[in-house]
Amino acid sequence: MFAYVVRRLLIGIAMLIVMTLITFVLFLNNKEAAVLASCGKNCTPAQKVEIAKTFGYDQPVVVQWGKFLKGVVVGREFPDDPALRKSSPQLVTQCPPPCLGYSYKSAALVRDVMKDTIPVSVSVASVAFVIWLVLGVLLGIIAALNRGTWVDKIIVGSTLVIFAFPTFFIGLLLYIFIALKFGWVPIPAYISIADGGIFNWFMGLLLPAITLVVFYMAGYVRMTRAFVLETSTEDYIRTAKAKGLPARTVIGKHTFRAALTPIVTMAGMDLALVLGGAPITESVFNFNGLGKLAVEASTQYDLPINIGIVVLLSAFVILANIVVDIAYAFIDPRVSVK
Repeated sequence: MFAYVVRRLLIGIAMLIVMTLITFVLFLNNKEAAVLASCGKNCTPAQKVEIAKTFGYDQPVVVQWGKFLKGVVVGREFPDDPALRKSSPQLVTQCPPPCLGYSYKSAALVRDVMKDTIPVSVSVASVAFVIWLVLGVLLGIIAALNRGTWVDKIIVGSTLVIFAFPTFFIGLLLYIFIALKFGWVPIPAYISIADGGIFNWFMGLLLPAITLVVFYMAGYVRMTRAFVLETSTEDYIRTAKAKGLPARTVIGKHTFRAALTPIVTMAGMDLALVLGGAPITESVFNFNGLGKLAVEASTQYDLPINIGIVVLLSAFVILANIVVDIAYAFIDPRVSVK
């Protein structure tokens, strides 16, 4: 198992390196476009020259990529041009590892800009993930056990109807009626556990989390229902029932465990994407997370922050894949980890 984990980690690191190269080719292969994406269409010629020297956009994209990787490992200095650093030492900014770049718009390191947004996105994603996974799997099992009955039709039908509504509509509906008009929950706001305790932290995240739950839960209900129904027709399930095992044991130990593999795959990918930020949900509730930061960076032509968010999201997805692969070995004994 240890060798398998190490091998998957090395493969994940290689995939992340390739992903950063693809990102740099897409964003920085055109010097003029990269400069405009950093300062906007109204950039003066002097500003263009300054930005090109500050970030190294005047160099080949492979050189820029190599400096970025080096900065992640050992750190980096800005401006990128050595002559500019020597002539204006007061403008030099040290970027310790892991260095994700320097934001010209914010006049700050990308890692510092992202630092305060990551706990917000992680908190919203964590609460939403637990709720949608528990409810989605539970309702899916209930629907499968009551196949063809009114219970099954209500669960599947209601989840599909709710799923059809746009995320921003659900968010605004909850915000206006649940929080503002009826006052059933506090006005959504991020409060860290250190500042407000677990209860206030959870209540502040409840409506944004429910917005994401409504969007994601329908898929888990359908997925769980389909695989539980498929697994329940297997010979070993009929054998377990014939032996007189309790229904709870048959469902929990045999039926659901076999259906768990695709659910874990789906959960890992969804969690990784939500950890990278939920732009619509965070914008509706004015949560300063990674998603809202990505929207602001795009509208403000802040290319370094966009690149940093893309790299971070890629790391989340790759890490989720590794965790899912390792989880397979514990869920399904037929999976080989040699």
